[in-house]
Amino acid sequence: MREAREVAVDIINNVEKVIIGKSNEVRLAVIGLLCQGHVLIEDVPGLGKTMLARSIACSTGCTFKRIQFTPDTLPSDITGVSIYNQKTGDFEFRPGPIMSQVVLADEINRATPKTQSALLEAMEERQVTIDGVTRAVPLPFLVMATQNPVEYEGTFPLPEAQLDRFLLRVHLGYPSHDEEVAIIDGQRQAHPITKLAQVTDADEILMAQEAVREIYVDELVKRYIVGLTDSTRHHDAVYLGASPRGSLALFRTSQAQALIDGRTFVLPDDVKGMAHPALGHRIILSAAARVKNLTNGEVIDDCLESVPIPSARSGSFR
Repeated sequence: MREAREVAVDIINNVEKVIIGKSNEVRLAVIGLLCQGHVLIEDVPGLGKTMLARSIACSTGCTFKRIQFTPDTLPSDITGVSIYNQKTGDFEFRPGPIMSQVVLADEINRATPKTQSALLEAMEERQVTIDGVTRAVPLPFLVMATQNPVEYEGTFPLPEAQLDRFLLRVHLGYPSHDEEVAIIDGQRQAHPITKLAQVTDADEILMAQEAVREIYVDELVKRYIVGLTDSTRHHDAVYLGASPRGSLALFRTSQAQALIDGRTFVLPDDVKGMAHPALGHRIILSAAARVKNLTNGEVIDDCLESVPIPSARSGSFR
């Protein structure tokens, strides 16, 4: 079996054949997969959010399902339902789209809170319970949810407690002029995803997920992670700071970052690089801060500047 870093890099390089000019965003999505977490993609329509999820599924050979959320979507539309079979006289379980390895939850904020909760329960517990029977979802399991930050009519914004369930939040952003020309050229005859090859499988991904947990994190780096998270709770512009789940997210994603870079240990720079996608969506700004048009990103920048970076010591960051 190949090394975990080789598996991760192959997925990233393969997905970049479809998602042009978004190396960092593709890397973050793969980090979410390696950390057994879930990714929230927030951006305007037409930037490749759906293609990113499909490309990861194609590259890994994992089963893929797409859920288009609407206000009338029911929890059973996600988890599945038991149907009575008149021939056998028994109830048969018809699995919903959540029983897949890569699930795209498209426009999750258009579903009602009850439906959102059904999805988020499966994300957290990695299982669904229907009619008293608990069924585990297949592994590896990755939910990539999308939100449109422009259209708010008829939406149900995710509350803080549910946003906290996502390991990372990713913004794709518009491509550059040259990148957009490359996108047009790439789709002149057919979409590149139709020719995207599989570069790994589920077993190798599970191996890579275990390898991430073996990456060494020094005590000083752990304290730096907790210091950054704690600083969001005491920032003047913040009403509610990141929870301990934020520290865990920063810890795990820093391990994955180090693995992709070919290291067996985490550096403070790994932590700094993951601070925005891992913590940005976990804080709520105060009313005064919103009036001043402050952003979550600016708060994270302030925290990064105020928390001292740990210095190397004998035996550290080996």
